[in-house]
Amino acid sequence: MATTFLSALSLALLLSSASAYKGGSWQQGECDITRINAMEPSFRLQSEGGVSEFWDHNANDFQCAGVSLHRHTIRTRGLLLPVYHNAPMLVYVLQGSGIYGVTISGCPETFESPQQSPEGLRSQKIGDRHQQIGFLKKGDVVAIRAGDAHWAYNNGDQDLVVVVLQDNSNNANQLDQNPRSFFLAGNPNWGQEQQKEQRRFHGERRHDQAQHEFGNVFKGMSVESLAEAFDVDVETARKLQSENDERGMIVIVAKGLQVIKPPLRESERESREFNGIDETICSTKNKVNVDSPSRAAIYNPQAGRFATVNSFTLPLLQFIQLSFAKGTLHRNAIMGAHWLMNAHSILYITRGDKFIQVVNHKGQAVFEGQVREGQVLVVPQNFAVLKQAGEQGCEWVEFQTNANAMINTLSGRTSALRGLPVDVVANAYQISREEAETLKNSRRETLLFSANRPQTRRVASA
Repeated sequence: MATTFLSALSLALLLSSASAYKGGSWQQGECDITRINAMEPSFRLQSEGGVSEFWDHNANDFQCAGVSLHRHTIRTRGLLLPVYHNAPMLVYVLQGSGIYGVTISGCPETFESPQQSPEGLRSQKIGDRHQQIGFLKKGDVVAIRAGDAHWAYNNGDQDLVVVVLQDNSNNANQLDQNPRSFFLAGNPNWGQEQQKEQRRFHGERRHDQAQHEFGNVFKGMSVESLAEAFDVDVETARKLQSENDERGMIVIVAKGLQVIKPPLRESERESREFNGIDETICSTKNKVNVDSPSRAAIYNPQAGRFATVNSFTLPLLQFIQLSFAKGTLHRNAIMGAHWLMNAHSILYITRGDKFIQVVNHKGQAVFEGQVREGQVLVVPQNFAVLKQAGEQGCEWVEFQTNANAMINTLSGRTSALRGLPVDVVANAYQISREEAETLKNSRRETLLFSANRPQTRRVASA
């Protein structure tokens, strides 16, 4: 019996170990790349209320990291229709303001309007009830679990622009690594179908494999079943399918969106502390703002600042296994050579440009060139990277594929070289002890350095 128990236990451990890799991005050869590229969106989809742009998730860089990336530009009074995805997401608000909601099945509708009871009548008019709503502003980072339906609305006076990373290799995704979006309304792929028709009309042959996959989940269900499930008439059930809706995935709300929302007191909301005891999945904080200079984890007045968001800052990130960082470099300033120990990094340039060098384990420069505003660069785990801002300085954000991405430096006060004995450094590089001491101690900063000499030679990116 003991032998049988041990055998069963061994099998269980083996299966659990295997399942731990089910959602992982690792496959032999996926990250054995000799070239990475600064990339821009490869596919653009126009909607009534804005535009959605998608990067090619089949590119080797994204396949190595196991992620995909897209960007929504939502016009004033534009509503991104309710949708859920097959993998967890991090959303960064690049511009504008608005409101959003994340619907978690089983959680109560805590926002409600007062019920009205006309005098002298027994019947009551039922007020609206829905789950909580949050406010969006520039610099917000929002974490969304796989399968949680969410929506966003632009109630501001300028475009609301959000950059979205979807972690398709996450264990929460039991499908393949193709990004999938399950819309609860509208006809989101209408514009995509129109583009295909236009290409066929013009005789173009373009491979559509790289396109993000999405559709209305109600469209595949029978009208009769929907009418029965919702206890509504057939005509109402047919509208759920949005068969002839030509507005796309972002629609215009002509009279403005009427929802129940509390007064905007972001400062109070941001200062709330959570002790992990009275907090449940229904009340878990899912947003933090990284724009304030006071949030910097590393700050050098002559060079810039670097802020991080991890599971200690936002506990929900421990669940979805993602983290985030935002950096600012002044003119010609340098972010010293470093590598991430436990995560891939997906860099998105938000302002200016910078020169980046990335080196793999073979000592090959897999990237050396300029990355400008709006472009994305994937830096695989453990690949060494060096960054230098251009003449106008640079700001960027990083999506990282670990709840607590850890950085190691090659130069500076806390670097790997600084921790080595002088004799090890001298013999490793065949230099004198004096030169080794200079090499170890020349930089007293931690990670962000001001430029002490003319700008590094720039090489145009491919």
